[in-house]
Amino acid sequence: MKPLTESQIQKQCVEWFRKTYPSIEPLFFAVPNGGARNAWTAKIMKDEGVRSGVADLILQVPMGGYASLCIEMKTPVGKQSQSQREYEKLAKRMKNKYVVCHSLEEFQKAIKEYIEA
Repeated sequence: MKPLTESQIQKQCVEWFRKTYPSIEPLFFAVPNGGARNAWTAKIMKDEGVRSGVADLILQVPMGGYASLCIEMKTPVGKQSQSQREYEKLAKRMKNKYVVCHSLEEFQKAIKEYIEA
């Protein structure tokens, strides 16, 4: 069986979150920073504020002393880029929790630990 792509893993996670936490689902969103784009679209998005390295998913609910939960999705063998590591450091310094998840199971664990802390 072919391994899941990062996009497929993220879709599983979003679907599970929406079903499991409908009361806070409006505060859980994806940041469309990745993906292939033509030069014109990329320029427009950059001018509108798109930034390299920003986490894939954000739960904008303060919990356990954190301002929000930032989630970077990766495939099981995926690694963070330099800009993602820099964003992680800044997010943590600003009192946000930041996690990297490589599967639905890791995502579920991270969400439960954050919400139930």
